[in-house]
Amino acid sequence: MAHLAFATTLRTARSQAIITALDTAATGKFLLYDGTQPATGAAITTQTLIGTCVLSDPCGTVTNGVLTFAAIADDPVADATGTIAWARGVDGDDGFVLDMSCGVAGGAQALLFNTLSAQAGGVIQILSGSITEGNM
Repeated sequence: MAHLAFATTLRTARSQAIITALDTAATGKFLLYDGTQPATGAAITTQTLIGTCVLSDPCGTVTNGVLTFAAIADDPVADATGTIAWARGVDGDDGFVLDMSCGVAGGAQALLFNTLSAQAGGVIQILSGSITEGNM
């Protein structure tokens, strides 16, 4: 794996570009899926949509190349029962922006939940989310 180390100004600009993309055409959202994540931006095939959480507008802030998501609305009525495996971030027109890892509080994933298990009709809550750009 290549090692990349970006200047803080570039890391911040890249993070701000993600915010701008998610906030395009009104409010973006995270679509939460089970199953194996497809190739970046590829069509959903066998994955099941577990739920949808709507982002704030603006969806986050950036400090020193770290994008921290603002409050993310709960999904009050999950679409399906299952285990949340990954999330797809889309803009207000449902255009693909990014795919993200999901985990439980205390983990190193981009989106953190109190539980990854969802019940159809139940509430899904994202506790927090952040992306650290570059310098890996």
